[in-house]
Amino acid sequence: MEAINFKVYPHNREQIEAIKTVFKAFKIKFEVEEEKSYNPEFVKRVLLAKEEIKQGKGVKIATKDL
Repeated sequence: MEAINFKVYPHNREQIEAIKTVFKAFKIKFEVEEEKSYNPEFVKRVLLAKEEIKQGKGVKIATKDL
């Protein structure tokens, strides 16, 4: 059996249930994978770094100097 991946962007829970119902009606096996969020500590560090850049605490490096 061949696996095909779909990305679906339903607007509400009702649409999710409708999609599941269609797959079940056609006896199609499927998996629902919830989107994973970033690690909260990582997000905190990124936001802090952005704030420090706004405050002028960052260092700019020209592309040619990399």
